[in-house]
Formats: sequence, C-alpha cells, structure tokens
Amino acid sequence: MSKINDRVFSLPYRQIHLDFHTGPAIPDVGTDFEPRAFAKTMKQAHVNSVTVFAKCHHGHLYYNTGHAARHPGLKKNLDLLSSQVEALHREGIRAPIYLSVQCDEFAANTHPEWIAKNPDGSQVGRKPLDAGWQILDMSSPYQDYLYEQTAEVLKLFRPVDGIFFDMCWDQPSVSPWALAGMVRENLNPESAVDRARYATMVSLRYMKRYFDQIKASASGAGVLFNSRPFANLAREVQYHTQVEIEALPTGGWGYMYFPMNVRFARNFARPYLGMTARFHKSWADFGGLKPYAALEYEISQMIAHGARCSIGDQLHPRGRLDPVVYELIAKVYRRVESREPWLLNATPVSQIGLFQVNTEATNVLEAASRCNEGATRMLTQLRHQFDLIDETADFNRYDLVILPDAPLEDAKLLKKVQHYLRTGGKILASGYAGLNAAGTQVMLSELGIAACGPSPFQSIYFRPDEKFVSALAQTDHIVYDRSLRVTAGRGTVAAQVVEPYFDRTWQHFSSHAQTPGSVLSRFAAAVATSHTAYIAFPVFNSYAVHGNLQYRELVAGLIQKLLPRPLLTVGGPSYLEATLTRQQQPVRTIVHLLAYSAQRRTAQLDIIEDVVPLTDVAMTLRTSRRPSGVYLAPQITRLPFAYKNGYTHVTIPQIEGHAMIVLDGCYP
Repeated sequence: MSKINDRVFSLPYRQIHLDFHTGPAIPDVGTDFEPRAFAKTMKQAHVNSVTVFAKCHHGHLYYNTGHAARHPGLKKNLDLLSSQVEALHREGIRAPIYLSVQCDEFAANTHPEWIAKNPDGSQVGRKPLDAGWQILDMSSPYQDYLYEQTAEVLKLFRPVDGIFFDMCWDQPSVSPWALAGMVRENLNPESAVDRARYATMVSLRYMKRYFDQIKASASGAGVLFNSRPFANLAREVQYHTQVEIEALPTGGWGYMYFPMNVRFARNFARPYLGMTARFHKSWADFGGLKPYAALEYEISQMIAHGARCSIGDQLHPRGRLDPVVYELIAKVYRRVESREPWLLNATPVSQIGLFQVNTEATNVLEAASRCNEGATRMLTQLRHQFDLIDETADFNRYDLVILPDAPLEDAKLLKKVQHYLRTGGKILASGYAGLNAAGTQVMLSELGIAACGPSPFQSIYFRPDEKFVSALAQTDHIVYDRSLRVTAGRGTVAAQVVEPYFDRTWQHFSSHAQTPGSVLSRFAAAVATSHTAYIAFPVFNSYAVHGNLQYRELVAGLIQKLLPRPLLTVGGPSYLEATLTRQQQPVRTIVHLLAYSAQRRTAQLDIIEDVVPLTDVAMTLRTSRRPSGVYLAPQITRLPFAYKNGYTHVTIPQIEGHAMIVLDGCYP
C-alpha cells in the first residue's frame, strides 16, 4: 500500500466527505466499484483528500474482517475500503478513514443494554417503529468495542492518513454504567446538570483514549471528533489535529452557521475547514443536486475565511460515483486550486473581538445563541473584521471588544475586561452585559451608566440625540424586546428612551400592535464615553429575531465613535461580504469580496441560483504603507489605486460572485 502519509500532518484544501451509510437490507454493496475509475474521477475533479468509510451509522464494516459486523451485502471477495485507499493513494490523494461513534445499529441490536437510557427508562434515539438511529452509551462496554474496531483499522491501514470519528456529542444516560460512574464522581444522577456534566467527562476521556491510540499508531495522522459543541473547543482542541465546521446551509444549518462559527474556530492553533455538501437538502439526499452558484458561494466563503474546503457526497451502495456530481465539484474545486497561491498560510485579520455567549449546547445542530447570530449578521453587513472570542482570548489583539446582551457573571472575566480598558481597549456592551443578572447593579462602572432594573414595558422606543452621528433618522424607533432602565452618569447620551402610554394587554390596548410612544423619559437607550458604549436593550438578539435595520445603524454609529479609523470600508449592497487575510511570504494582503444573494424559495430553504455581477465597487483599506501593486487574483489584472492618510483606495470594476483583491508589500 502506498504510504503518502509518512509526513507531518497537513490539511488539504479540496476534500470530499464520502458518506456510505448503507443498510443491511441492501444486497449488492460494491458490485459496480472499479478502483481506477473511482480514483480517476476524484483526480479529475481536483480533489486531494477523500474521507472513506470503515464503519457507518448502521454499524457495518466495509473491509476484510472476521467481525460479524461486516456488511452482509458486501461481496465476499471485495475489500472495499482497501481498494478505495490504495486507488486514491496511487493518485496522490489522501484517504482518511471514517468511524461512526454513537450511532451503530449493529451494536445496538446485538447489545441493546449498551443503548443510552433516558431518566424515564426509555431508550435514547428512535422508537421501535421509527426509521432512524439508536444512540449508544459511551460509558458502557461499547467504548471498548469501538476501541477494538479502531485498533483493527489502524493495524490494517497503518499508517492511516487520519481517523474521522462522527456523532460524538455529550450524551447523558442513566444506564447501569452511567449511574455507577456518576456515583464514583460524587455526582447526583437525579440532577440533569450532573448527568450532563458526567456526559462531558465521558466524552473527554474517550477522546483522549482514542486520540492517544491513533497517534501511537500513526504520528502524522489527522484526528477529528465531529459533532462537538464549539463552545468547548478551548479545552478539547488538544484531541483534534484540525477543526471542521459541518454546515450544510440547506440541511438545517442555514447560511449563518459557518461564518459565525469559523470566526471562533480560527482562533486556535489548528488548521480548519468548512464542510458543505452537493445535496439540494441534507445528507443522503440522493438525486438532490445543489445549484452551481450555491456551491461556489459556500466554497468561496470558506476560503475567504482562511478555511480549507470539504464537500459531502454519498457513494451509491453499488460503489459508482455520479459523473454529473463530480463535474459540478470539478468546476468549483478548479477555482479553489487556481487561488491556492493566495490562500496558503494566509491568516485572517480582525479589528474587533465579539465575545461569544455560551449557550451550553450539547448538540452541534442545537440553535446557536441569537445574540451571537445577530451580532455576526450585523458586523458582516457593516464589513467590520472580527473574531468570535471566549474568556481564554487575548483581548489586547483587538481595538474593540463587543459584549453582547448577556451578563458577565464570572468575576475573573470582569477583571479581564477592566484590565483591557485600562490598557487602552474599547468596549461596546448591550443589554445585561456589564450589569448583574437582575439588571439592578452596574458591574462595569466604566460604561458610565446607573442601572434601574428592567423596564416595566415590553416595548419602548429610542430617539437618537441630534448630536449623535449616524445614519439613523431623527424619529422614534421601536424596541420590540424588553429593555433595561439606565441613566447616564459620566457618559454622553446617544439615544433616549421614549416610553409608551401603557403595555398592550387585554385590559387596555390600542390598534393592532405595540402602543405608541407617549413621553420622552429620563432613561437612556444608548450611552457613550471615550472608551465605551452601551445599549440598554438586547440589540443583537433583537436584530437576529426582528431584522430591524435601525438597530444596525445604532450599533454602526457607536462603533464609528469608538473606531474612527476602521480597517476596511466597501461600497455596494449590504449582502456583499468582505474579509481580510494576509500572507508573510511574500508580504501581501488579500481582500475577499463575496457578492451572492440567497432567496427564500420555500418555507425553510434559502437557495442561491444566480450570480449577479456588481460593477465599480469602491474599497478603502487601512494599510501600513503604500502597496507596491494592487491586482485581482488569480487573473493578475492590475488595478489603479491611490494612497493617502494611511488608506489605500481602489475601485473594483466588476465582482462576479467572488473577487480577490491583492495588495502587495503591505499589511493592514
């Protein structure tokens, strides 16, 4: 077997995640598989890594083994996985191997005692008459079962290019093994919090166990545990060689999931990638083909954020790839390959740190915090360069840190914020951020406000001060979600609160919706000091839920006051996305501009079908010096530019989907 993996681990840019979840009732597994045609198709599609299957969610194995879990429909003389790996290696294509973790129907059916248990005694996962997955308990002997399967794969395919463990969320259980484990840890099985805490402990332990197992066999192998909550990444990244963000926009994740989470994942010392799929909807959507424009956007967005790319497909049970699918993939991966000289070792550049509100999500598909989403949408539309950060981040990397909506309950974090302010940093806070959980006490005195608790009104209005520089109209703007009552201390009022006549109730209401404003109150809706700004309502959560553009303009005006010299300004429509990366060798800055517009075509699906070119888009970038040249990549089309007052000014004649503007010899 070719050993292309005898090297230090690196993560290729153009990957395929080749699902192969094949039920035992399918009788003709691999009958049409032809190794050379398989690998040639991948090569012609500009693919340089394919994740292939040792074990699927059905718990079946696809290689030569004496294990009873070998797929009953796989031909006796066919070692499908070995044939795939050898064929890919002959073409110089990496072949990491997939193993399903908590979804294993064969193990669940042969050892039902290993299935995770709910507190009411029912099994976790599908009901008896459902078509779906039963969920295994990783505190049961199943963990050893999987360890032995992994050991066999590591021996047969040594040295592996990598192992991709899937379905690895924290699964609470009250099985006999879980109950005994919680007792050993002095945890209370009757407490949902303790059950969740123990589930996390089990996950951390098995991740370390399997990671050490793999690295002992193949030191250069990649290791990933998929479906982990990103909020835990700081303590779990030691068990991953890379970070992967599974995000099929039409498969339940939406078009905001990847750009939000990649801004957090890229802060760790690991290569990272985005994973979409060729399907119209979600995984295993056989016959569902994504429009090319949508796939181009999703892949372009990945590389614009400095990520590698992965496209999901599912191999037909008979083992034949769909030529039409790989023509689509070839078209988009040809674009990526041509752009790689400006992608390799390029790192994102950010000016703002957006503090991530931890929702303690236990499943990767669980809804993300709305305030994180609203802030990401808002800052992206304003073309600010930002990361999502947590309490482990170095705040001094950023000119501004945003604390969205939630209280700072950790005293250590509060001290860190105060130290950041003392050393010249700037803070924008909203809602309960900087206050106690009751909203009655200011914990961050630097905000220049006094707190008076939550407003008695569900909805109030804010009126911008005439001296506040923003795009806001001088009128009263509705705040749909409950605000806090604050007054300005040493801060300057940027907007005041107008309170309604009364709240809308069954006892008294007026017209169809919220009651109109009545009087200009003594309370402030927004307050600014030289180094801080505060908004008295959950502006980011509200923006995610209501999409009121006036909230964005309020935030934009406050950021402009705190950061009068932004890194980047770009004209064009609000859906135009802009990201910055830079390379050290050679010294250059790359501006990625993405102009794609998704349309809501069904009740739940956003579709991108057309790419409408933009023309004559003005761009201004703050740079350390005058660039030696500006051009469009990869076509090397030179662009005229001007340099004054520390900014490089350039006009991009046309953006057709994704444009890369390269500034040689300078950094932001």
